[in-house]
Amino acid sequence: MNEMLLLRHGETEWSKAGKHTGRTDLPLTAHGEDQARALAPLVDGQPFDLVLVSPAQRATCTADLAGLPGYEVDPDLWEWDYGGYEGITTPTIRETRPGWYLWRDGVIPGDADHPGETAAQVADRADRVIARARQAEGRVALVAHGHFLRVLAARWLRLPPEDGRLLRLDTGTYSRLGFEHAEPVLLAWNAPVNSH
Repeated sequence: MNEMLLLRHGETEWSKAGKHTGRTDLPLTAHGEDQARALAPLVDGQPFDLVLVSPAQRATCTADLAGLPGYEVDPDLWEWDYGGYEGITTPTIRETRPGWYLWRDGVIPGDADHPGETAAQVADRADRVIARARQAEGRVALVAHGHFLRVLAARWLRLPPEDGRLLRLDTGTYSRLGFEHAEPVLLAWNAPVNSH
């Protein structure tokens, strides 16, 4: 692999409202669909040896609207499982846990569909994705989620998963991971595209 293109899915109602959206499978908003279409010039005519997409419809729809052909759905690309904080905003969580911060404090267990994950568990999935990507001959594209891709970037840089806290990632943006002198680096991060 010589480069990895990361696409964060477009906006959903919950991402717009700041709600933690792990395994809840929400569609894109109309604006989110526009964001996904705006990613098309990044992939149009570009050869990719491996394209992996989260199973969430917000990710597969983004891949489809961006025009990414021949992708494989990979469950390792699901968003962080927020457990009992699924669908809840940070300010609401802080009403009962003052100062709560996902990267430091983690999540509480939820129901059977949202048991919750630690940063280390998310990192294990990210490490598997990175290992797959490194086996590809040329360029790789991933379509996934904000917190997951932040953990993946931290792991790409050989940092602890919690260092993903330093890498803000907005909906409908792209990032690129690659190498400098054979060492893993960020080539671009949280780059916007014009969706108008």
